Amino acid sequence: MGPRVVLLCSMFGLLLGQGAEQVSIEDCCKDGQKRGNDNEDCASLRLISASNTCRIVQEQCCVTVLEDNMCTTGINVAKDQGSCDSLFSRTCETKTTKMCCDCCLLGKTTQEQGLPCDNSLSVGYQCGLVSRACCMEGASDNQTAPTAQTELPNKDATNENGDNSILTDQCDGKCAHVCVGNNTCACLKGYKLKPDGKSCDDINECLLGASNCRAGERCINKEGSFRCQREVSCGTGYELTDNNNCKDIDECEAGLHNCGPEFECQNSQGSFRCLPTVKCAVGFIQDALGHCSDINECVSHTSPCNRGQVCINTVGSYICQRNSVNCGRGYHLNEEGTRCVDIDECKGPEEVCSGHGCINLVGSYRCECGSGYIFNSMSRTCEDINECRHYPGRLCAHKCENSLGSYKCSCTTGFKLGADGRNCDDLNECESNPCSQECANVHGSYQCYCRRGFQLSDIDGMTCEDIDECALPTGGHICSFRCHNSPGSFHCSCPVTGYTLALNGRSCQDIDECAAGTHTCGENQSCFNVQGGFRCLSFECPSNYRRAGETRCERLLCNESGECLAMPLRITYYYLTFPTNIPVFTNIFRMGPSNTAPGDDVQIAITAGNEDGFFKTEQVPSGGVMSVAKLINKPHDFNLSLELRLRRYGTVSTYLAKVLVFVTQEEPRVPYNRLLE
Repeated sequence: MGPRVVLLCSMFGLLLGQGAEQVSIEDCCKDGQKRGNDNEDCASLRLISASNTCRIVQEQCCVTVLEDNMCTTGINVAKDQGSCDSLFSRTCETKTTKMCCDCCLLGKTTQEQGLPCDNSLSVGYQCGLVSRACCMEGASDNQTAPTAQTELPNKDATNENGDNSILTDQCDGKCAHVCVGNNTCACLKGYKLKPDGKSCDDINECLLGASNCRAGERCINKEGSFRCQREVSCGTGYELTDNNNCKDIDECEAGLHNCGPEFECQNSQGSFRCLPTVKCAVGFIQDALGHCSDINECVSHTSPCNRGQVCINTVGSYICQRNSVNCGRGYHLNEEGTRCVDIDECKGPEEVCSGHGCINLVGSYRCECGSGYIFNSMSRTCEDINECRHYPGRLCAHKCENSLGSYKCSCTTGFKLGADGRNCDDLNECESNPCSQECANVHGSYQCYCRRGFQLSDIDGMTCEDIDECALPTGGHICSFRCHNSPGSFHCSCPVTGYTLALNGRSCQDIDECAAGTHTCGENQSCFNVQGGFRCLSFECPSNYRRAGETRCERLLCNESGECLAMPLRITYYYLTFPTNIPVFTNIFRMGPSNTAPGDDVQIAITAGNEDGFFKTEQVPSGGVMSVAKLINKPHDFNLSLELRLRRYGTVSTYLAKVLVFVTQEEPRVPYNRLLE
């Protein structure tokens, strides 16, 4: 053992030489064991060396300690509780604890049943060690007095005198298997000595390739040895022997057959046969259940009797009798029994033609079938003729239905059977008033249609439903103000005051109250019509002006006063009206001199009434124009003062236009609401 230890240590030193730091393999293992005892994660240990070999030793020694601790926990649970139900193998760690607990219970059960602790169950190496330890511990607890430990002999370790060398233990009982003297331990065949020099570990011959299994066999390792097992089963009727060969199963001896009480089992290679115990006599045959059945020799044999004889079967045999007169079909023996005469089937008690005419023939008969039937010479009966199948499309215009001895015609929907019973005439469905309004008969059907203002229902195609013209996508443009639906039609209406319905029945026209004389203006007021109403207007000329017409005031003569000369020569009143939302930049008023002269300088400006800037002015060659500057979206009255200054031949003249603008609501419109109708 000494040289082996030196070689192992030299190998470890060689492996550690791969790293940068000189740390012994024992220190790496001790560090891993310490961290395993501290329950640290073995997969993420703090490395004490850059050597990859040291990392492997650290991790494996840590895992070994953790597994030993978990296995010890499982063994203690088995010893203390006698059950492993409190453990759950949901994780890898608890699986080890549960396995050791279960294997310890297996060893205790083996000891309680008096079975040997060193069994050959293929439960795995670690499970086998735990089971054996718990079994042997239970055996030592049940002994009344302690006994000396007995070592397992090694068959190869004997001295020259033939005595077993383990009878004298020179190792003080520290060896797991065999002490070979000089305080040195050895292992039995199939085991190898562990690094501690005392314990023995099983050799996996299958993993090392040391087995002698043949081709077609699989190596299975077991404690201290191995076994070879066929990879392919022997098949039905065979079993595998210990020497790995296939042996026939004797089902008769093993009682595995299914032969009944009247049969005897006879073994064969890979199977068996059931032979009847009772033998049948001559003239009988044995069936599958072992019963003896009579053989009908008259049927199974070819002409068992001589010519002129008839065969009659008997139980277990048969007899031959002389042949008597045998009349064929349609004949019978005469009263003397000497010859065959014809049978008149038409006069027999049985009605052979079932209501049809019967004609007797020599040795037979035939039926005189009625219309729509045909005689079948094989069955000798009258069979119905399927006219619809024999004459397709030639008997009925539409549908043909066969009946016994005849047929009948029918028509498809929309037609009725004609007087000849074959053709189909169009059915006027409109006579039954299927439509709610108008009905038009067409060939084989009918069509419903509706009057103006109604539409055909999509559900039944017969009912006419009112068209709500006001609710149509274009219904908002049918009436200029408000649309009213009515059954089959509609009508339009206008606001109560200020409008009247046009001749087209859809548009609303403004009522000119001024022209109709329906206004309420006073005697000193003038009536001005606007959209949907009117205005009563009046004006007074300022001082130093005189009225010169219905809408104009002219300045009186000035006494060379500067203030008087600065006043406008003429004040003219103008009245305008237009609806809201008139486009911007629309020209609404033009102002200029009645005649032009060379060198005229014309300036125009709004001097009052345009505080919100809805209007603007601009110069044109003939004077000036006033246009819309901003969108006017609400009704509004404007009182504008528009001043024109004309410079002609060095003299400046001023003219004032008082423009009253009445912006009215554009043509009103009420959205359609079916609930308000």
